[in-house]
Amino acid sequence: MKHFLTLLLVLLTITLPACSDNKNKSTTKEVAPEELVEIKDGHYKEWYPGKKQVKYQGELNQKGAREGKWNFYSEKGTLLSFTFYDAGKKNGYSVVKYPNGKIHYYGEYKDDQMVGEWITYDQQGQKTVKNFNP
Repeated sequence: MKHFLTLLLVLLTITLPACSDNKNKSTTKEVAPEELVEIKDGHYKEWYPGKKQVKYQGELNQKGAREGKWNFYSEKGTLLSFTFYDAGKKNGYSVVKYPNGKIHYYGEYKDDQMVGEWITYDQQGQKTVKNFNP
């Protein structure tokens, strides 16, 4: 019986600290989330993870809405599209390219609506024209 009590005491001494709450003893360091958006003096930049390449770039008006030309880039830095904005609405030309740099489609917006003639090219370069009336 004496040996049993001694063995029980030893087991409790070993297992209880292993079961304790180790919230304050983290073995891994917590890393703050990467800040991928930068707004400075009305200029907006959004980065791909790693901050080696800009993803979106453009101007913001005083209300924080998109203004002027906004560019979208691939992770390799190729300009994939641009669209013009006025007070946060698409107003003006927009061009979207394939990753290889060839034009996919382009046309014009007025108050976020496609207007006029929009030209689309498939991967083989075949052209399609579609007209939009506001």
